[in-house]
Amino acid sequence: MKQTFKNYLQKQKQNFLDGYNNEFQESGIVIVIPCYDEPDLINTLDNITNCDLPDVKVTILVVINSAVKTDLEIVSRNRDTYLELYDYRKKIRDHGIELRFLCLELLPDKHAGVGFARKIGMDLAVDHFYKTDNYNGIIVSLDADCEVSNNFLTSIYDAFKQNEKLKVTIHNFYHRVESDAGNIEYAVRQYEAYLHYYSESLKQIGFPYYYHTIGSAFAVSADAYVRAGGMGRQQGGEDFYFLQKVFPLGEVKFLKDTFVYPLARFSDRVPFGTGPAIQKILDEPDGILKVYSRQSFHELKRFFDLKEFFFKKDDATIISKVSELHPVLIDFLNENEYLKLLRDCNDNCATLKSFVKRFFHNFNAFRIVKYLNYVHPKPFEFEKITTVTDKLKSRV
Repeated sequence: MKQTFKNYLQKQKQNFLDGYNNEFQESGIVIVIPCYDEPDLINTLDNITNCDLPDVKVTILVVINSAVKTDLEIVSRNRDTYLELYDYRKKIRDHGIELRFLCLELLPDKHAGVGFARKIGMDLAVDHFYKTDNYNGIIVSLDADCEVSNNFLTSIYDAFKQNEKLKVTIHNFYHRVESDAGNIEYAVRQYEAYLHYYSESLKQIGFPYYYHTIGSAFAVSADAYVRAGGMGRQQGGEDFYFLQKVFPLGEVKFLKDTFVYPLARFSDRVPFGTGPAIQKILDEPDGILKVYSRQSFHELKRFFDLKEFFFKKDDATIISKVSELHPVLIDFLNENEYLKLLRDCNDNCATLKSFVKRFFHNFNAFRIVKYLNYVHPKPFEFEKITTVTDKLKSRV
């Protein structure tokens, strides 16, 4: 395992970290927080330091970052944050949590963003665990505008400690909203309802990796992080892409009583996520979010339910069975060469268990999204979030 960590670290090009001292207290948990023009960072740090502490040392690693073309006013505010963290570190010196931080400027515009900053911090955490021979160290992903529940650290640590096969924990969420932002409040509650609806729909159709994927709401073992090839450098959606690589590696646990409380706000930093979702909802004429239809999930379930049937079947038998599905789903499957994908499963799997795992490797979360976009708005119409969940009906 040590060699695996070494190989991973050697592949990472981190010349921009030259001169950064990555020697810090031997920790069992490293919390990685990307920071770009974040006015609420100290509130986040206060919230973490007030949590119940686990029986292991904890380090918070803040990655302040900006790009070549970042506005100079933002760069200046980032530098102010950096100086502010020096004072804050003195404040919590005897608290039991160590604060580490770095300020990276002039990162390449092609990659700069939350994904790259998160990756930098997590790679530094891997480097720390490598140097301290702690391959089961825990990397917690958080954002700079979050508050957390008091059990945040203890519940994450206990989950990993109690199950050596656990690779990732997924944490619950509830967005904070400014008291005078009623329109944003209603919009973000719709968005939250959609995230729960989408996750539950994936679960109901039999998709094994149905968990929500939010950058501020997961923790991963260092071993799983390395085996998954590390965080990507996407400028948005990095959490989704990364977790889809981690989920198949081992057990996943949803900590429903462990909460992060991100701040709901407008944002044009990333193409999707909470900020753009809020804006999209507010732009709707009736102010109600439109979501993938229940029927689209139902039709996909009919295909997923056939997975065991497909094991060691010839093409003719498979085609005959698939012909019973909805015509638009058949069109989608044909365009995505489903027979080739099923042959891949059968050619490389000797057992039904391995076949099913490979089946969902081929018919994965990315292909599900592609299918849902393929069948909407025709023949399946988008539905109002208020019609697919009871939680918001009283507000309409």
